Amino acid sequence: MCSISPMGQLKVSRRFPGVKELAGLMRFRKPILNGRKRRLSRALTIYDLRDIAKRRTPKAPFDYTDGGADTESSLTRARQTFENIEFQPRILRDVSIVDTSVTMLGKTMAMPIGIAPTGFTRMMQTEGEYAGATAARDAGIPYTLSTMGTRSIEDVAKIAPDGRNWFQLYMWKDRDRSMALVERAKAAGFDTLVLTVDVPVAGARLRDVRNGMTIPPSLTSKTILNAIPRPAWWMNFLTTDPLKFASLDSWKGTVAELLDSMFDPTVTFEDLNWIRGQWDGNLVVKGIQNVEDAVLAQKAGADAITLSNHGGRQLDRAPVPYLLIPEVRKAVGEKFEIHVDTGIMHGADVVAAIAAGANFTWIGRAYLYGLMAGGKEGVDRSLEILRTQMVRTMKLLGARSLAELNPSHIKQITR
Repeated sequence: MCSISPMGQLKVSRRFPGVKELAGLMRFRKPILNGRKRRLSRALTIYDLRDIAKRRTPKAPFDYTDGGADTESSLTRARQTFENIEFQPRILRDVSIVDTSVTMLGKTMAMPIGIAPTGFTRMMQTEGEYAGATAARDAGIPYTLSTMGTRSIEDVAKIAPDGRNWFQLYMWKDRDRSMALVERAKAAGFDTLVLTVDVPVAGARLRDVRNGMTIPPSLTSKTILNAIPRPAWWMNFLTTDPLKFASLDSWKGTVAELLDSMFDPTVTFEDLNWIRGQWDGNLVVKGIQNVEDAVLAQKAGADAITLSNHGGRQLDRAPVPYLLIPEVRKAVGEKFEIHVDTGIMHGADVVAAIAAGANFTWIGRAYLYGLMAGGKEGVDRSLEILRTQMVRTMKLLGARSLAELNPSHIKQITR
C-alpha cells in the first residue's frame, strides 16, 4: 500500500513476510557432484571453455592450440572480422522451427559445422581423437583425422564406424608413404580426402619456440613447475598408452623441426591433378587464400575447397578467409562447394559465413578448448554451445533454414 504524506511525499507501507512467502521465493540448484559435469555446465560460450582449458592444461600444449604465427595478426584479424559483422534481421517471420541441416558433398549433416584436422590431439587431453570422432558422430557432423593425429586411421574407424570420417593429407617428401596413408584411409571407409596445401614450411609459431614445445612434451624444471596445479593432465599423460601418430612412429624434436623434415615444398597443381587420379572419393583442397587458386583447384578436380589460413598458424598477415567468400563464390559458381575456417568461435560466426555464400564451416580451436576442458563431454558441450547460438541467431534474423540466409542478412562495419 502507498499513501501521500501531508508534505506530498510518497510513503510505502512495509510488513514482515511470512515463512511460507520466503520459502516460495527461495530456489536452490541441485548440486552436481561430478566435477567434470559441474564445470562444463557453467560454460556458456566457447571462451568459457577456453578459460577452463587454460586452467587444466600445461602451458606448452595449451599454447600450441591457442597460438598463431609470428605476431598472431592473422588469427586476431579473422576473429575481429567476425566481431565487425552487423546482422540485418528480418521481422515478423514464423521461426518457431529452425532447420540447421545441410547437404554437404552428397550427405545430410545436422549442422554446417565439422571438426577440422588437428595435430597431436592427445597432447591436449588424453581422449584426443576418440573424443572428437565420437562427438562428431553423435552430433551428426563430419570428423577429420589429421596426418599428424595421435590415433591411427584404423583406430578412429573402429571407435566411430558409423561416423562420417575424413582423412587430411600432407604431402611428404616420401610420396609413397603419403599415398600409403591414402590407401589405408580408403580401406577404412573414409569417404573424403582433405589435401592441405598451405604448409610448404612450418609457420613461425613463437609460443612453441618459447615454451620449448617438443613431441611428446619434455619434462624440464619449467614444465614440472607448470604441472603442479594440473595433476589430472599429467596423470592421464603418464598412465595411458604413449602417444602414437596416425602417420609415424615417434618424434623427439620440436613441432617445427618435424614439419620441416617431412613436408614437401615442391608440391604443385600437377601433384593435385595426380592425387585426384589416385583417390576416387570426395577431394577437398584446404588452404585456399585467393580467387585464382580457388579456380585452379576447381579445374584440377576438387569437389570442394576450404578457404583457410590454417587458423592463423602459417603466414602472418594472411587474408581473412571469411572476406574471400563473395569473390570466390562469384568465380567458382553457385554449385561448387566452398568451406571456410579460421576464427570461428560462436554460432553467429557460422551463420554469417553461410549468409556470405559458404556451404560449410570447420572448427579447430573451438572444439579443442572443449576437449581440454572435459574430454569427450567437453567436445559435446562445445558443439551444443555452437548449435544453440546458431539457432538463436537464425531465429533473431528471421531465417528458418540455412537456405534462407543470404548476403542481405549481413553487413561488414569498420572500426
